[in-house]
Amino acid sequence: MKLATLRTGGGTRAVRLDGDVLVDLGVPDVGALLAAEGWAERAAAVSAADAVTYPVAGADLAPVVPAPSKVVCVGLNYRNHIQEMGRDLPDHPTLFAKFADSLIGPGDDIVRPDETRGFDWEAELAVVVGAPVRRARGAQAEQAVAGFTVLNDITCRDWQFRTREWLQGKTWDSTTPLGPYLVTPDELPGGVRPALDVRLLVDGEVMQSDTTGDLLFDPVALVEYISTVVRLNPGDIIATGTPGGVGHARRPERYLLGGETVVTEIAGIGRLENRVVKEAPAPQERVS
Repeated sequence: MKLATLRTGGGTRAVRLDGDVLVDLGVPDVGALLAAEGWAERAAAVSAADAVTYPVAGADLAPVVPAPSKVVCVGLNYRNHIQEMGRDLPDHPTLFAKFADSLIGPGDDIVRPDETRGFDWEAELAVVVGAPVRRARGAQAEQAVAGFTVLNDITCRDWQFRTREWLQGKTWDSTTPLGPYLVTPDELPGGVRPALDVRLLVDGEVMQSDTTGDLLFDPVALVEYISTVVRLNPGDIIATGTPGGVGHARRPERYLLGGETVVTEIAGIGRLENRVVKEAPAPQERVS
């Protein structure tokens, strides 16, 4: 099953992909759907013949979960990316967070802040949580995985490395595409531990190409680890980390300047296609 959040003239709607149409599931977004008991059965039971439908062509999709209670991100989780960044393999997941204000839809513009000179890309598989869990283990952690989506963890590298903590480089407003669909594990090879090809292109040039099979900590292990620290709620997002090929590790370094088209795609899930636009400089205060 593939689920999305669609923007309409009357607000957003949770929808299910059914051929060339999107079937309205009767709730405002995928986050609200996941909060309902028996959400998977409920979503599957809606008949396209009886529900409002929308064409897939030209659909304006929002972030698949527009307002998660938390977005937990994992750094240094692909072996080749760890090596290109000159780090040792970690014993535990490296965690940081994003805020929901950073999220944009799969076709929205990525807003490049005027304050950065190190605007970088990071293609990532994202876990979408489907049940409230705390200290989950084994089967409980597996069952908490509602599905997977695509995320581009756009990063202001110069701000990220100002200190040892990464938050200030990772959660700039309107920079993080998320979507297009939540794909349930039954549709993916490997299920809750999927093995999927990941690619990122900038203006048609391949920058990242790998498989999620190279993850050091798999999605279930991340649910177990993170839920030990904090309760995970339906609709929460776990960004599992990026493979090698980021602009910061290239020699010379290569960053997004504005005007580029960035495509992030994961086989079996979908594609983000976003144009990078420059944010207008903040007005300077006049000194009298």
